Amino acid sequence: MAGKIPDLIVTPRTGTGKGAARQARRDQLVPGVVYGGGEDPQPITMEFKVLFKMLKAGGFMSTLFNLKLEGSDDVRAVCRGVQRDVVKDLPTHIDFLRLKRDSRINMNIPVHFLNLEDCKGVRAGGTFNTIRPEVELMVTAGNIPDHIEVDVLDLEIGEGVNISDVTLPEGSRPIITDRDFVLANISAPGGAEEEEEDEAAAEAAAAEGGEDAPADGDEPAAEE
Repeated sequence: MAGKIPDLIVTPRTGTGKGAARQARRDQLVPGVVYGGGEDPQPITMEFKVLFKMLKAGGFMSTLFNLKLEGSDDVRAVCRGVQRDVVKDLPTHIDFLRLKRDSRINMNIPVHFLNLEDCKGVRAGGTFNTIRPEVELMVTAGNIPDHIEVDVLDLEIGEGVNISDVTLPEGSRPIITDRDFVLANISAPGGAEEEEEDEAAAEAAAAEGGEDAPADGDEPAAEE
């Protein structure tokens, strides 16, 4: 579970538009905006080297931050988008969404598989197949997990672990509710490729029956 909410320092940005954004980047800053929470959007900048380091460390998009902005009260926020240079793949713009403690929001949460080396199926010669390295959950802003843990010690060849087998953090639930989807399984030697193809086919079939994806510019799913 998430521990102390980390502070993240950002600076108000006075200028707007492409010219101001280009100047910010020349100053080794990444322009961005904080929006939502029933307040007007606030243009900001963040130090490039700080953002780059945090992105490289991983988990940035699933972390709840205590956003510290000069001249404003601290707010809880999550990153909802990082635009990158198409050539250099470096961050060029960042979006934060303000949240209240009881706000509910969709987050991709990493899955950590425990006791993989001692797993019965693996020790018997089976192949461990990670189907979902992360799971999209609806969580509360005051209780966002760093990850969820799945113990695979007793998993045998031919068996798998589904989302229903996992004890999720209080207040969390899967976004996918129409099926008990697979997180990982153990296939017999040589069977990994077939297992992954079957799962991919199932995911594709489910996607065809789902709702259309939101159009560009739609606000990310969140419940204030």
